[in-house]
Amino acid sequence: MKHPEVDSENRPIDADESTPLAREIAELTRRRRALAEDQLPLPKKTRILTVANQKGGVGKTTTTVNLAVALARSGARVLVIDLDPQGNASTALGVEHRAETASVYDVIINDAPVASVIQRSPEFETLDCVPATIHLAGAEIELVSMVAREQRLRSALEVLLGSEGTTYHYVFIDCPPSLGLLTINAFVAATEVLIPIQCEYYALEGLSQLMNTIQLIERHLNPRLKVSTILLTMYDQRTNLANQVVQDVREHFPAETLDTLIPRSVRISEAPSYGQSVISYDANSSGSLSYQEAAAEIAHRGAPK
Repeated sequence: MKHPEVDSENRPIDADESTPLAREIAELTRRRRALAEDQLPLPKKTRILTVANQKGGVGKTTTTVNLAVALARSGARVLVIDLDPQGNASTALGVEHRAETASVYDVIINDAPVASVIQRSPEFETLDCVPATIHLAGAEIELVSMVAREQRLRSALEVLLGSEGTTYHYVFIDCPPSLGLLTINAFVAATEVLIPIQCEYYALEGLSQLMNTIQLIERHLNPRLKVSTILLTMYDQRTNLANQVVQDVREHFPAETLDTLIPRSVRISEAPSYGQSVISYDANSSGSLSYQEAAAEIAHRGAPK
């Protein structure tokens, strides 16, 4: 006797998909299967992505953490550098970041080797994190008088990636919501910029300022830097506004904008309070699948030429 197919919570999937719930379950099942069958390519050279947007509340840290976890689960070795004094990425990845913890502050200000402050995230065995502590809040002022102040992170990262036996396929740098010296350090250290944009009113406000800053960095400090990826977050398909924002962003940045949309989701919001990514917190939720799909797009697209 053939048993009916069930979803992750052991509910039967309605074959005729005649109800909204049945259609939703069938769609989630299809997406899970597609992800399970997709073998993500590993980059031949480390891809260093700075996740930036000076506008707060756009899902920047959430995006950093969940893309990192998704790529680590797919077989990549991933390093997350938490450059935000709030330390939210460190919290979400379950790593220690109390004031006395060795952190990215020691790397940028005290010339500590990156390798000496790396912690393994309990999220996944191939996922590491350089935590941020509260000391980072004063780093902007301390950097002002330092030699090569914009290049402190890049120099330290080059030493790490150039050392024998150290292999990372991806490095994600989570920036503070500002365009100060910490963010400039992140831009100078990276080869790619990933910009999360929320599908809400004023979404594009400040984006031109961010683009101008990136162009200045590219011209004067880091000619390798490119805006490779724009990810639309907090999408609510029921609102005309969200759909209009999606249309506007795709019209202005057709090559950079991912096809995947990250939905506004309770599960995504809840996960950090448990010190987890949404992928670990609820692997079969729509938010988890969306971040896994976004990670797959980034992997398949590869670094810009």
